[in-house]
Amino acid sequence: MSDHGPEQGADDWIEMEDDGFIGLVGPFFHRAFDGGPESWFRFLPDDRHRNRNGVVQGGMVMTFMDRALGFTARRGDLARRQATIQLDVHFCRPAQIGRLLEVTGTIRRETRDLTFVHGEMTSQGEIVATAQGIWKLLSRNPVEPGASGG
Repeated sequence: MSDHGPEQGADDWIEMEDDGFIGLVGPFFHRAFDGGPESWFRFLPDDRHRNRNGVVQGGMVMTFMDRALGFTARRGDLARRQATIQLDVHFCRPAQIGRLLEVTGTIRRETRDLTFVHGEMTSQGEIVATAQGIWKLLSRNPVEPGASGG
């Protein structure tokens, strides 16, 4: 994804706003969605993402992968409520603090209620992690404030 510009948030990158957990560990950025099966994401890890070995904590890699592939499964439709039901992450090499991480997500298969997504995380052109995940469609309608249920 090196052709998308060197800086986080540059050009056509959009910050993924989130006042929950992702707001604490991000920011994450994505390219505009075109409704197709592929999507692109960026994240610049800093010192708060460091583990005891001085590299990005594995849980942070998994968090970024989960958010990126989950958004891929949505095809950019934020009204589409869904949940991760499986995420398998394979770590290929350590992610370095201060080096941009990029994820390409690709929908591999869809059924009526499930979306199967593959992801590849890179940094400076090298694969850091790969993942396969399954997302369950909960509804196509946004949650109403004060509504009960899952």
